[in-house]
Amino acid sequence: MHSLRRFFGVVFQDFIHYMLTARENIGFGRVDRLEDLELIKASARKADIHENIERLPGGYETYMARQFGIGSDLSGGEWQRMGLARAYMRDAAVVVLDEPTASLDPFSEYKVYRSFAELMHDKIAIVISHRFSNVRMADHIVVLDAGKKVEKGTHEQLTAEKGLYAEMFGIQADRYR
Repeated sequence: MHSLRRFFGVVFQDFIHYMLTARENIGFGRVDRLEDLELIKASARKADIHENIERLPGGYETYMARQFGIGSDLSGGEWQRMGLARAYMRDAAVVVLDEPTASLDPFSEYKVYRSFAELMHDKIAIVISHRFSNVRMADHIVVLDAGKKVEKGTHEQLTAEKGLYAEMFGIQADRYR
């Protein structure tokens, strides 16, 4: 089982925020490289959080909790990018993202998905999302209803079928019209 874990990188919507340094929060994605600051910074750049960390009072050695009068905290979107950086540390063959941009503003979301698409070109990515702007780029979309698969295909195929996916997509699209 341990050998299988190294092939997966997972970012849950509600992931752990460690009350440790920014370096450790990212480095825990690959504990054996916890002291490899260059790899940690490269992962942070991929997740578009590097510059935010560099601006912290202690940079990557800043404690990520405002307790006992020390440390800093991040916004929800910044924490989400910290979680993505942790997943990028693994350089896993399969990356699972559960609502990976739920706390991001549209500009940050666009940047994350643009870099994510580039980084995943030779990997398997499983994206769990209710936001159709996130799933349109997928090669294969699986629609679940009450825990059961009800549709699968590309965005174009599913919208043409006028099933549940098309209905939900239409509802979300109407909010932007």
